This record gives sequence, structure tokens and C-alpha cells, in this order.
Amino acid sequence: MALATPRITRKCERAVVTAYRELRDVGTPDIQAFGACTTLYRIHHPEASMNEARRLVSEWIDHHVVREADGPTPGCECP
Repeated sequence: MALATPRITRKCERAVVTAYRELRDVGTPDIQAFGACTTLYRIHHPEASMNEARRLVSEWIDHHVVREADGPTPGCECP
């Protein structure tokens, strides 16, 4: 039986993590998937700097994908 994926409440975070997983599942190399997810984050938050976007995306991927953790993550204040 597969484990349930924890619910991610922040819309931008959920979009980023879902996109990363799906891109990697179809064979997209890590760096390209990361770049696409950084762009996706900046679509949700055009006010964010590239450095901020890269930092948050890397933290979210590490938290949800690499460590498979389900606790809260740092990030933006959006719902």
C-alpha cells in the first residue's frame, strides 16, 4: 500500500513540488526540473528575486522530495 502524500497547503509550494515530481518522473534532468520549478514559483510570485525563488524551491524539494518530510516549511505568506 502506498503512503499518502502529505497535504501541502500553500498553493505555490504544492504547484512547485508537484511539477518537480512529475518532471522527474518523465525523465527530465534534475537541473532542468529545478529551473522550471523556479520559473513556476516566479509566476506565482513575480515580486520574488531569482535568489529567493531558487532558495525556496530548493528548500521545498529537499523537504518534500528528498527527505520526504511532512512538517511545515519556510516560505512565502500566501495561502
